[in-house]
Amino acid sequence: MTDAGRSRWKALERAIAASLGGERVPVTGRVRGWAPDVRHSWLAIEVKSRKSRMVLIAEMLDQAVKAADWYRRRGEGERLPIGIYHVTGTRVENSVVFMRLKDFKAYFGDSLPKAEEETA
Repeated sequence: MTDAGRSRWKALERAIAASLGGERVPVTGRVRGWAPDVRHSWLAIEVKSRKSRMVLIAEMLDQAVKAADWYRRRGEGERLPIGIYHVTGTRVENSVVFMRLKDFKAYFGDSLPKAEEETA
């Protein structure tokens, strides 16, 4: 990986950490195993970035956002747009939930504890 590429993913992790009230864990500060990219009091955050969108996930979330808008236009209140991805042949409870970061923050924002508020 180039230095520019390394700087980009570090900057992305810092931006997401700041956005959610967490703290980026430098690679040098991570112990072997499954340490998170971002330390947070109630989230285990792993950050991945790719040059291209995952079309299936993007389409799924686009439909969820349109459905939330549909409820709002009908006067049926606000809905949190999520997408659920299930792999055929696996247990339903192992399905993966996707949502946009801005929707997550809008829904949970006021209740997101800051990293400094963690108790050890």
